[in-house]
Amino acid sequence: MSGHSKFANIKHKKEKNDAAKGKIFTVIGREIAVAVKEGGPDPANNSKLRDVIAKAKANNMPNDTIDRGIKKAAGDANAVNYEVITYEGYGPSGVAIIVDALTDNKNRTAANVRSAFTKGGGNVGTPGCVSYMFDKKGQIIIAKEDCDMDADELMMMALDAGAEDFSEEEDSYEVLTDPDGFSAVREALEAAGIAMAQADVTMIPQTWVELTSEEDIKKLNRTLDLLDEDDDVQAVYHNWDE
Repeated sequence: MSGHSKFANIKHKKEKNDAAKGKIFTVIGREIAVAVKEGGPDPANNSKLRDVIAKAKANNMPNDTIDRGIKKAAGDANAVNYEVITYEGYGPSGVAIIVDALTDNKNRTAANVRSAFTKGGGNVGTPGCVSYMFDKKGQIIIAKEDCDMDADELMMMALDAGAEDFSEEEDSYEVLTDPDGFSAVREALEAAGIAMAQADVTMIPQTWVELTSEEDIKKLNRTLDLLDEDDDVQAVYHNWDE
């Protein structure tokens, strides 16, 4: 990430999320509902649900809230059916943006996403217009302050579990996996008692775009803030080198 700390970005995101707990809990609640619908309510037999539960705990979601979400998704025949939709487009100076949404109303979500892009001086493109610039990977971030294990030992454990790559940053370690191998690596680290600052399947840019214009930075932040505030939006990926 051009020499700046991934963990600093993670902490920054966490602080933003802490200021909007309702949003992150809504996001994870929908992910729980989709995971239960796809693979059933038993985490022992549903690796996707196990991953979402791990994400929920990393974001300090109370256990009873997690359990309620699973029971509601499993037992309510009238539960909302969420549809997964991905939007792609451009922000100022050609910054590539991918938006993952879970929605029960495609028209509402499409209008909101389009508005967020337009208000930031960007535009929504066709499917595939920017995703080729990203690699889909499982990404696990481990803060050095939370990990007593030697870097080489941690690397060998991750690689033995099936990780593709391991890197050391100033204040964190990053483990990358194939999306299909993500659950196995995360669970191996969890079983070893390794605390994870973030563990998710994400989109990692192949190249980064620097913004030098204050106006462009302001516009892009406007788009990202509007997307962040939208309950239908699950995740936003971009290649802006912050």
